[in-house]
Amino acid sequence: MRRMRGGVLAAVTACALLAGGATTAASAASQGVNDWTCEPSAEHPRPLVLVHGLGANGPTNWGYLAPRLAQAGWCVYFLTYGVDPRTALLPYRPGGTIPMERSAPELRAFVDRVLASTGASQVDLVGHSEGTVMPRYYLERLGGAPKVKRFVALTPLWRGTDVLGLATLKALAPPVLGDLAVKLAVKLVASLCGSCPQFLKGSAYLNDLNADGEAVPGIEHTNIMTRYDELVQPYTSGVMRDGGTNVVVQDVCPGDLSEHALVAFDPVVLQLVRNALDPGRAAPVRC
Repeated sequence: MRRMRGGVLAAVTACALLAGGATTAASAASQGVNDWTCEPSAEHPRPLVLVHGLGANGPTNWGYLAPRLAQAGWCVYFLTYGVDPRTALLPYRPGGTIPMERSAPELRAFVDRVLASTGASQVDLVGHSEGTVMPRYYLERLGGAPKVKRFVALTPLWRGTDVLGLATLKALAPPVLGDLAVKLAVKLVASLCGSCPQFLKGSAYLNDLNADGEAVPGIEHTNIMTRYDELVQPYTSGVMRDGGTNVVVQDVCPGDLSEHALVAFDPVVLQLVRNALDPGRAAPVRC
């Protein structure tokens, strides 16, 4: 029972935050997040930029981790990127729904703003879900790599996901039928969410980036996965095969039940992130 505490607490925390609505920009600033007067300390000389996942935004994705990292002494910033103009009239505008190569310039501009504000020469990135693969376009195609020292990826999908079963369908169905079904399904999904087909195993977006390898040279990568990931299938798509440190939450705390979304609200993951960002002051993870 004790070993399950981290996962249960994560679930309770996430539900409370999401039920209460998105954290506003003003309340984020009051918690030390997106404070444009923040000066990095000697202990934490690089500001953190947190990059949300598909359908989320900065406040909702980082309502748990961001203020706690700020309280621990980092200058912490998050953005909301990739908002489809068609959602302008919705009370909640989901981010990350346009093609990722169009979102990446938003991340570039935001990182440049953080560097200019803090006077730092580099940032560290913490990304969740889409926030792991969209930044790779910034790092590898828009010249961002020299501006980033460490990249902590939560539920990454370096080789994509087969969550919709499209890759399996194509493999099992007769060639013509399988190709047609996949093309129709992808076209329908893309009309509603431009980034969604890019997450699929074998997508042109991922194949292009992975042609040069999964790890970005010069960046210290940490990849944090959960065996209970229902969206990244298989979860081992987050194992970086050519560099970095790969961590499965349940290898650290076997009773942790956090799945894809709840890793961002998990105290176990919080400590793993802190240890990855500041390995010289790493502390034991309490389950």
